[in-house]
Amino acid sequence: MDDTVQNPDGTTAASQTLHFLGNLLTFRARSAQTGGSFSLAECLTAPGAGSPPHTQKDEEAFLVIDGQFEFMLSGEMRICGPGDFVHVAPDTPHAFRNPGDRPARMLIINLPGGFHEGFFDAVGDVVDPATTSFPPMSPPDIATIAAAASRYEIELLPPST
Repeated sequence: MDDTVQNPDGTTAASQTLHFLGNLLTFRARSAQTGGSFSLAECLTAPGAGSPPHTQKDEEAFLVIDGQFEFMLSGEMRICGPGDFVHVAPDTPHAFRNPGDRPARMLIINLPGGFHEGFFDAVGDVVDPATTSFPPMSPPDIATIAAAASRYEIELLPPST
């Protein structure tokens, strides 16, 4: 896949990939390129990794491309494979994780754009866009993550039991 994104003026820019909690997120379209309408990220998730339970003010959708993801939506669990689509309305408790033994890949779209990409810019570590290997995991800085989440209208929820 091409590692560039098209700007509104016709120029191209390098895609940016961020690592966060075992996820490699490559932004294929940013809010600035879509007039604020949406952002689009390709997400490669390590086995056992994913996102913590949360809600948000923006809309979110996932399209699984490779592997499997386990989605939690309002307390209900759903296993999704290639071609499966999940829509998350604003303020809906949700999370995802890769239950498999190899990396899984999906596309994530957020409407409007800006909230999620701002959050990931604040908490993610920039990595080479061509990388498919996951950096070593260190314990997350929960206070920093929670503060960034709050700034971008994301509410972290306690883990489900």
